[in-house]
Amino acid sequence: MSISAGKKQARLLVKLMLVVCCGSMAAAGAKDHLGASSGPGDESIESASLPAVSVLPQPPNRSRPSRARVDQLIKRYAKRYGVENALIHSVVRAESGYNAHAVSTAGAIGLMQIMPATGADYGVGSADKLFDAQTNLRVGIRHLKRLVNRYGIGKAVMAYNAGEGTLQRHNGFVTYPETQRYTHRVLTSYLNKKGIGAYSSKARAVTGITLTPAMASAGPRAGGASGGKRRLLRSVDLSRLSLRVRPSLSDRALDPNAHAVGPESKPMFVLDPAVRKQ
Repeated sequence: MSISAGKKQARLLVKLMLVVCCGSMAAAGAKDHLGASSGPGDESIESASLPAVSVLPQPPNRSRPSRARVDQLIKRYAKRYGVENALIHSVVRAESGYNAHAVSTAGAIGLMQIMPATGADYGVGSADKLFDAQTNLRVGIRHLKRLVNRYGIGKAVMAYNAGEGTLQRHNGFVTYPETQRYTHRVLTSYLNKKGIGAYSSKARAVTGITLTPAMASAGPRAGGASGGKRRLLRSVDLSRLSLRVRPSLSDRALDPNAHAVGPESKPMFVLDPAVRKQ
């Protein structure tokens, strides 16, 4: 093999290594965030490293129930389980917009965006059954009632979106941006239906938490290693990445077999400083 060919192969090797490293960084950054909404028991916000459901549940080939039918069912199960109509409607509006055939990217299903695992906790073993409006509302309202009894209204809404485990790990107040926005949306709608100002002392007494205008537009958290990683990856345009490599040793030493090893050895390659474009 000629020395020139050896140089080319060495340069290609270095470039390949850099591409692999950059790809690993991007993958790590992608795993670092969260976010997508929804549904009781959905830990996707904190467990974003887990892949989305590969095969999502498919909506049934039938017409969706009318809004009047949904309202009737909400009224029935609200009375049965002792949950306020206003709170249920606010959750349903935020979760699915009253679409009984809605499916999230995480696999949450129907009007109240029930995860199949949560449905199973309440005796519904088939994901397909959660597309039935009556079944979905029965499970969702029972789950919401349990959360309200345990945590109070405000924290129950947070747990409905982020999961009980997340609420507990955050000492009762989830700071994830998505959950902040979701909680603000649901509770302001609920309070408005009751004629209560969202930021009033009465609202705090009713919900058990303090709503703030900032929650409505909460963004990525500042600080922390994960936040810094996300900002770093967003600031780097990998498509504009260039590599300037020059040999640091003699042509003979470009042969890995001839490269000396020890405290006096030098690297086979060094990166030239970035050249600023004019």
